[in-house]
Amino acid sequence: MGSLFSKSTTLRKGVRITDEEFVQLRDFIYEKSGIFVDVKRKYLFESRFSKRLDELRLTSFFDYTKYLKYDKKKDEELKHLFELVTTNETSFYRDMRQLEAFRDNVLKEALNEQRKKGRLELNIWSAGCSSGEEPYTLAILLMETLGLELPRWKISITAADLSAQMVARGKEGIYKEYAFKTTPDAIRKKYFKEVEGGWQIAPAVRNMVNFVQMNLNDTLSLKRVPRSQIVFCRNVIIYFDDAMKKKVVGSFYDNLHPGGCLMIGHSESLHKISQVFKPVSYPGTIAYMKEK
Repeated sequence: MGSLFSKSTTLRKGVRITDEEFVQLRDFIYEKSGIFVDVKRKYLFESRFSKRLDELRLTSFFDYTKYLKYDKKKDEELKHLFELVTTNETSFYRDMRQLEAFRDNVLKEALNEQRKKGRLELNIWSAGCSSGEEPYTLAILLMETLGLELPRWKISITAADLSAQMVARGKEGIYKEYAFKTTPDAIRKKYFKEVEGGWQIAPAVRNMVNFVQMNLNDTLSLKRVPRSQIVFCRNVIIYFDDAMKKKVVGSFYDNLHPGGCLMIGHSESLHKISQVFKPVSYPGTIAYMKEK
């Protein structure tokens, strides 16, 4: 059986989107991912999706929404959709001041707490990990912090992202120069080797990270993440409306062990989203603690 929709015989560039088509596609995206696209960003639909419509030989956004709902290839197309609606601006050691505050305070306290319990294990969840720069940075920070003590510890970092393509890149672990724009040279020399196509992460770092494709709007998937001492979700919830923000932050709270911490972007806040976390101020960042 072929496609359910007629396709143009010639490629069209710059397909325009009507207000009605925008609402239909926006609501579909929200239903599937929890990402809410404000009407002020309507132009992004035209600029990002027009090429995809051309590739599918679809003549309108109305046909594209139907394709996403009913075509036999709809599940595969959903992966393309997620690529188009997510932003993957990231780098190793991004926002150094926040990471230093995390390393010197939140991480140090979490490790000490686990030592007191006699449980040398630590679980971290990197939600919205993009192509892996953040979870690998966290793994390197742990290696640097624990040093010779590392072999005694069981460390697990769950790196989850909506984009299957980004997850695949993270698993591959090869990065181009742009990914190191915020990375200390000594760190790159120590934990990466130059290969064809870029720089490859050291196996010891890669083995600490488990990549999974995950939709933060899928409650069942979120429940499968191992309970964590620390959750990182930086510059992700800004793409959600208030209802979705509360849902996702509630899932993070449920995932965390008592005394665990949620780290969000330095410009983000849980004000008006959640009152269940205790904000703890450190130089350079605020951590949100699940009280014991």
